[in-house]
Amino acid sequence: KPGERRCKLLAVLPRRTVLSRQAAGFRRAEEQVLAANLDTVFIVGDEASLFEGAARLRPRIVIADLSLTPGDGLGFVRRLRAAAPGLKLLLLTVHDEFAVAKSVMAAGADGVVLKRAIASDLLPGVDRLLAGERYLSPALHELSTQQRREAL
Repeated sequence: KPGERRCKLLAVLPRRTVLSRQAAGFRRAEEQVLAANLDTVFIVGDEASLFEGAARLRPRIVIADLSLTPGDGLGFVRRLRAAAPGLKLLLLTVHDEFAVAKSVMAAGADGVVLKRAIASDLLPGVDRLLAGERYLSPALHELSTQQRREAL
């Protein structure tokens, strides 16, 4: 009909997703958003379970808490990248220092989301990674710019 918009569905691609978190307790609104936007959620309590779940489910994306493992998280990122080179890795962190984000991205993470901004940044981060791009929470970009100005 004139003026009517139509769209043709060409394919439905499978979505495989793993969500990891050190401790249970996403706030209710965020839990509902995740459930509505992710088709498979696998919640783990430790690094070994994350690696096992990722190997079994073969996800396209893993969302992992940077504090899931002791230390700086760089070894964890490198091990996960080596075990599953094709997956996208989005890290959640409480660290709002740009240097932390830069280090984990250099180690192989595809994106970093600040936990304090998870409600606004998580889903855009997932979308960007699935589109083949990298992602940093906007607040991390602001910190980077501010730190560069201060260094001058």
